[in-house]
Amino acid sequence: MKITAIETLRTAEFANVLWVRIHTDSDLIGLGETFYGAGAVEAHVHDTLAARLLGRDPLRIEAIHRDMLNLPMAQSSTGVEYRAASAVDIALWDLFGKVCGQPVHQMLGGLCRDRQRVYNTCAGYRYVRTTNIRPVDTWNLGEAAGPYEDLDGFMNRADAVAESLLESGIGAMKIWPFDPPAQANEGLFISAEQLKKAIEPFEKIRKAVGDRMEIMVEFHSLWNLPTAKLIAKALEPYKPTWFEDPIRMNSPQALAEYARSTDVWVCASETLGSRFAYKEMLDRDATHVVMVDLCWTGGLTEGRKIASMAETYHRPFAPHDCIGPVGFVAAVHTSFSQPNTLIQESVRAFYTGWYRELVTEVPVIRDGYVLPMEGPGLGTELQPAVFDRPDLTVRNTSR
Repeated sequence: MKITAIETLRTAEFANVLWVRIHTDSDLIGLGETFYGAGAVEAHVHDTLAARLLGRDPLRIEAIHRDMLNLPMAQSSTGVEYRAASAVDIALWDLFGKVCGQPVHQMLGGLCRDRQRVYNTCAGYRYVRTTNIRPVDTWNLGEAAGPYEDLDGFMNRADAVAESLLESGIGAMKIWPFDPPAQANEGLFISAEQLKKAIEPFEKIRKAVGDRMEIMVEFHSLWNLPTAKLIAKALEPYKPTWFEDPIRMNSPQALAEYARSTDVWVCASETLGSRFAYKEMLDRDATHVVMVDLCWTGGLTEGRKIASMAETYHRPFAPHDCIGPVGFVAAVHTSFSQPNTLIQESVRAFYTGWYRELVTEVPVIRDGYVLPMEGPGLGTELQPAVFDRPDLTVRNTSR
């Protein structure tokens, strides 16, 4: 079997989502995805990677992965080179599963459990749907499109959101009420009034449901170290499960200082690319929970290596999902195949909402757990309607 064509697809409406389809002479097609800067990633796929892919055996995944990242500018980041390689790699694993007639989680070693616990990231229906990525707390805030407008919910009615999640069996949620003061003050300081306001959602959740709800705190790398430590101390009485990306993920030493300053776990980081960046964090005891975004860090090939490395440091693994539907599916396959997976991120406004507009199958989430995907490969394809969209851009490079 040989790769005969590389196809990319993107739309004006979902402008940051890029799909890659790997065509072969056996008529099998592998589907991959990445997110953010879709036009730039598209250019790299066709102008740089296509020549390294066409005519090759798509099942030589490790060799192809090495060649895609054996470039002077591909240096352990989540830049264009890694995002492009991630999308291609996911597509190759989809192909591998289809060739063998098995789900990707089976190709990665098989199920480690029959169901996987999830938490709900409290985004809204249009959180990352549009072209412009504005400050995270205001991404389409207030544009309700259904019952799970959880961004507006946690900002204003965190107790009601927690109760709603528990009713559906989901016992963990992630929120980011500290983003507004971070943006207002450029992450340099937080006033007493701002601190009190940002803590309100935690007070509401604990008052309404007690300790039945786990709370993960997302900081989006917006704070300097002293302020991040101050916020951590203020939040400790509310017993959060983890603090995620409190500072920029470019200083393992600074993150290690932060980790030593609090009893709450540190989670890092969707923003890291390749296992080498994670090793720097792990060697310094800077992180307790290893989070990976498979669409950014190098795909399934790199993601499983990071999970395995985390296990050697006795650290749990927690795949990221707050981007596109194919990435979510890939993360679920990886979660099931890794023995140290703690929990899988999910967004109910996405998997009950816009994900269904784009792919044929989304993972089933029931009673707070995600179930394994069925069918060969990833187990999902682009909806036929995607190919008929008037805002669709398709680029194809073939032999």
